[in-house]
Amino acid sequence: MKFNISFPETGQQKCIDIDDERKVRLFYDRRMGQEIDGEALGEEFKGYIFRISGGNDKQGFSMKQGVLENKRVRLLLSAGHTNYRPRKKGERKRKSVRGCIVGHDIAVLHLVVTKKGPGELPGITDSPIPRRLGPKRASRIRKLFALDKGMDKKTKAEERDDVRKYVVKRKITREGKKEYFKAPKIQRLITAERLRRKQKEKAQKKERWTRAKEAAKKYNILLNNVLHERHVAEAKATQETAKA
Repeated sequence: MKFNISFPETGQQKCIDIDDERKVRLFYDRRMGQEIDGEALGEEFKGYIFRISGGNDKQGFSMKQGVLENKRVRLLLSAGHTNYRPRKKGERKRKSVRGCIVGHDIAVLHLVVTKKGPGELPGITDSPIPRRLGPKRASRIRKLFALDKGMDKKTKAEERDDVRKYVVKRKITREGKKEYFKAPKIQRLITAERLRRKQKEKAQKKERWTRAKEAAKKYNILLNNVLHERHVAEAKATQETAKA
């Protein structure tokens, strides 16, 4: 069985192949999400704790969390379910998925390091990979760099931390061309232009509401006058008919 081991802190992952049935047998009947001692795979993993995050069987069908079976089943899946991507709105499809219990038919098992041991694992924990892209959302940029959220109204706008100065940029280098930087467009950024636009929309909405209220008032006055005139005319016609 192959084990795909990943370590989120360094961003590395490595696939190892273990043929020893005594080591592999310790993973049988374990479910996705359960943790297991890394020493079961060998002495070099002593002190490590792994979490089973998924896997594939020998035919390539991936394991699905919540399906308490150690075999393949056919489920009716729709939008929002894992292991399925609908092509149309409201589409549902019956697909084969592998249960979340590990069995002998699993070809690749995905493990995530939740606790690091005393020793280093080459290709997994030894050399961290730098993060290529940073966050785009303004609140997440503030969280990453511990910036001021700007909620204190006593603080002036020019004294608050400017999120635009902390965007993670990456250098683009091409042979024979000038170097330049690329940065993502910040999402949910509150700017003076956005505040002005929202204030304008709010004023327009209030103006529409006032205009509609005045128009309804004029219409009701006009309607009452018309109904009154019609009522007077009908009463007059009734009196003339009674005299005749």
